[in-house]
Amino acid sequence: MKKLGLVGGMGPESTIPYYHDIVYGVQNRVGKDFFPNLTIESVNVFDVLRFCREEKYDELVEYLMKAVNNLVQSGADFAALSANTPHIVFKRLQEKSTIPLISIIEATRDEAIRLEMHKLGLLGTIFTMTGEFFKEPFYGSDIEIITPTVDEMEFINSKIVSELEHGIVKEETLRGFQKIIERMKNDNGIEAIVLGCTELPLLLNDEVSPVPCLDTMKIHVEKLVEMIIG
Repeated sequence: MKKLGLVGGMGPESTIPYYHDIVYGVQNRVGKDFFPNLTIESVNVFDVLRFCREEKYDELVEYLMKAVNNLVQSGADFAALSANTPHIVFKRLQEKSTIPLISIIEATRDEAIRLEMHKLGLLGTIFTMTGEFFKEPFYGSDIEIITPTVDEMEFINSKIVSELEHGIVKEETLRGFQKIIERMKNDNGIEAIVLGCTELPLLLNDEVSPVPCLDTMKIHVEKLVEMIIG
């Protein structure tokens, strides 16, 4: 078995299911009397968002590399970031890291390819929706990534930061997200919606979304379970 190092806290509401689903995912694969050894290094999501907002990417790399290096010191064989937004500097972290880093975006791309999807809507923080870092791994894959309108993106980002990061789930917020997804389905022809923020599953799933959801956290967890088992 390989040891996972997880950079968590981005935010706590997603780190909790990451831990739960990883350890029980491994147990379900290998037997009931086993849980994997892993280490979580928790950082402050609001510092991460501030670095992104102020475009202080050098500082963000330094901040996250401290967490990765702590995981290396803990004996981790590989590591992962438990959020989409910090992947804005993933390539730089990957270059500096002495252990492999497993991308949530690349795992999602591979799953979309497996499902033979070609047109996906993307929800996430404002940095994820407006940046190119999420779209880049999809280049050359025959998959088009479509983002909401400017006003819709501002609404989505505000609800993630002010509600979901704090574990707050409101019915009115769900209705607002459903309206956006329905519009993207009708106007853009999206086949599925990418939950490009690991707090979005608190609000959205296949049962309440107008189109199927690609849950980046769930997809990432499945990849990490496979990596642990090796």
